[in-house]
Amino acid sequence: MKAFIVRTLLIIVSVLIIIQLWIFSSLVYWRTNPVENTMFMRWTYLSDFKPIQHEWQAYDDISDHFKHAIIAAEDARFIDHHGFDWTGIEDALQKNMKKDKVVAGGSTISQQVAKNVFLWQGRSWLRKGLEVYFTFVIEKVWGKQRILEMYLNTSEMGIGVFGIEAASEYYFNKPAKDLTKNEAARIAAALPLPRKYNVNPPSSFISRRASHIERQMRNIQGSADLEKVLGE
Repeated sequence: MKAFIVRTLLIIVSVLIIIQLWIFSSLVYWRTNPVENTMFMRWTYLSDFKPIQHEWQAYDDISDHFKHAIIAAEDARFIDHHGFDWTGIEDALQKNMKKDKVVAGGSTISQQVAKNVFLWQGRSWLRKGLEVYFTFVIEKVWGKQRILEMYLNTSEMGIGVFGIEAASEYYFNKPAKDLTKNEAARIAAALPLPRKYNVNPPSSFISRRASHIERQMRNIQGSADLEKVLGE
């Protein structure tokens, strides 16, 4: 019995070590190399049985307008937090309590990258716990600019459309580097539910939200700290 317990513990420890090595090697490799597919892309392909539209685009070849639009729309405190926006989480909890249902999430760009690249969709304590772990690690290993680059290249921006290069071609027939401010804001406006909202031509909701995002973009542009992170 004792020998069985020891063997079981050794197997568990070995598996955990292998998982840690896989995680570390992936993080190091993806720190400088393009990501061709993610866990989210694979799950989407298996569930939809349709080809995935995705093309990795280098950070410098993505419109600055879209970088500003994403931060304005998804995570205004991106450069200030260390993966978790506690103020945003508190605000989301208050909104949810007031409505007595989930109407806000409070997830940061870093959390969304951790979930999209390494994990599966859905709500469970296990997935949330792993999301916290991966968010902490990528903040330490990748840094802000690489995390943003990952988000721009791996987020779903339409049905089966992943990354801003594929989205830009899909909606506007142009490369991501040529997106205008309004086009960038319209794509960013759909990201909470990219499978629901139409970007081009825009629905009334997208038009209103894009106008709001453009105002927020003007507010954050010119920030020395932001431009340092964005590498502009």
